Amino acid sequence: MADLPALDVLLPHDSPVRHLAPRDDEAELMALFADAPAAGVHVRANMVSTVDGAATGASRVSGSINGPADLRVFRVLRALADVVLVGAGTARAERYPPLDVPAELRAARSALGRPDALELAIVTASGELPESLLDTDRPPLVLTTASAPALDGLRARIGADRVIVADGAVPGSVDPRAGVAALGERGLRNVLSEGGPTLLAQLVDADLVDELCLTWSPQLVGGPAGRVTHLPTWFEPARPLTLRHLLHADGVLLGRWQVVRLGA
Repeated sequence: MADLPALDVLLPHDSPVRHLAPRDDEAELMALFADAPAAGVHVRANMVSTVDGAATGASRVSGSINGPADLRVFRVLRALADVVLVGAGTARAERYPPLDVPAELRAARSALGRPDALELAIVTASGELPESLLDTDRPPLVLTTASAPALDGLRARIGADRVIVADGAVPGSVDPRAGVAALGERGLRNVLSEGGPTLLAQLVDADLVDELCLTWSPQLVGGPAGRVTHLPTWFEPARPLTLRHLLHADGVLLGRWQVVRLGA
């Protein structure tokens, strides 16, 4: 933890904790994020963006624009989740492995009633996944469609109980509402979405996202990179956000925003 920076709490002004020094158990940082509602499924999104709005750098992956401050929050958000939800494109580009909670955060996770294992759930309309996730004794949950070309092979390879069919209204699409509901039915009520931008936009459009944790990296990268949400249409209506807190370290800003859901 010595190489991770301290985080200053800029907002709210009345926060009882103003300076979050790195700790092995991250007790203060865990407490700051551990107040999700107890009832129902809670969907938290975590994304990173440059100051000029890019969701990736020139490498086309988020690893080129995040850093140690973002890593502190990233580790804590995973430790607080029951399941990490990502799109198949993100899983491939970012080379997702089976997920583990760092040993030093497991006691705090257990005290909050989270399961020992952190699940990974991948959304894929085709049913195709990286071989690195299939050739493991801890395969992900897969949210896919009944028409997925790889559906039968996927069930045979990772087990039918790991495959969730959630057909959307558009043929060949995954319904995010049905998918998130299915995760909740499995007891995975604390959902952390790590993107990509298309999946996050679909979750927002379906009125499923409760909060957004967004890191602003102090970089200007230009280029054609997309934003943290991507849909061909505007959100209708735009979703208002309420700032819960704002952290800072070495020019990096880390915001936590409550999403005002349409059904609220």
